[in-house]
Order: sequence, then structure tokens, then C-alpha cells
Amino acid sequence: MLMTWGQFRSSAPEIADAGRDLLYQFGVGLAFLSTVRMDGGPRLHPMCPVLAEDALFGFVIPSPKLGDLLRDPRYALHSFPAEDNEDAFYITGAARRRTETGLRRMVADAFLAERNWVSPPPGFDRQALIEFRISTCLLTRTSGHGDVNPRHTVWKAPGVSAQD
Repeated sequence: MLMTWGQFRSSAPEIADAGRDLLYQFGVGLAFLSTVRMDGGPRLHPMCPVLAEDALFGFVIPSPKLGDLLRDPRYALHSFPAEDNEDAFYITGAARRRTETGLRRMVADAFLAERNWVSPPPGFDRQALIEFRISTCLLTRTSGHGDVNPRHTVWKAPGVSAQD
């Protein structure tokens, strides 16, 4: 089962809130997005996730990465490294393109507001709005760099097998 961010948060609020804090630790959403290339290999790039309307979104430029998501919606998203510890947030699931005009406007407004921008950057209208549904999550908490006893919390959506 794939869940929206809102459903995930209802199921595991402490993990979702900690994850949000790690995704937004620099004031705007920042993460690494991994997709599956046509040859089956991984593709990894930084991106700016946006939490809005109880869902996790991203604007993706026309690119091989967008092609990956449209062909094979599986993804992994990982928070940027923190400066003073090795805390991390990682989720997996499936992405889907969203084309509703009102939804795009709302997510774009949230994206711009996060940055205190009054207008979008050039080419923004060509970017695809992608919603990231969630199937698994890993939250890692540490006491700092080099922590030999990191605390890992794993969450899986209902119906997700132990191998996933």
C-alpha cells in the first residue's frame, strides 16, 4: 500500500515530524532523489521536496530523471546530511505525475513561500509536478558524528512485506 504524507503522518506522527524537520533543516525542503534508469541502474540528484496539502511533492525539470519517474515510478528520497550529527531520514515508494491546475498552483505557492519569492524562476512552468507516495521509511538518530550506537526506526505501510 502506498500512502500520502498525511496518511503516513497519521500512522507514525513522531517519525513523520522528525522526517519533516530533517527535510527542512535548512529552511527549505532539500533531499537526494534516487530513481531507476532505463538500464536498471540508480540515478541520484539533489532536489527540493515540498510538503503541502498533506502530501509530498516535487517539481522536476524535463530531464532523464523525469523520464525515469514516468517510466518506473519507484524512488528513494534521503535527507541532506546535518552539520552536527548523522541523523537521517529515508523514504521509498512510488511517484506519480499530477496535472490538476489548482493543485499545481497551491504547491507552487508553497514552494515560492518557502523561499520568500514573489515569482517563480525561469522555466518553472515546464517542470512536472510529481507526488511522492510512501511505502517505507527509515529514521536514524545519532548523538553526533561518529556515534557508534545510532538509533534506527523503520516504518512500513500496511501490506508492505519485510523484504521491502
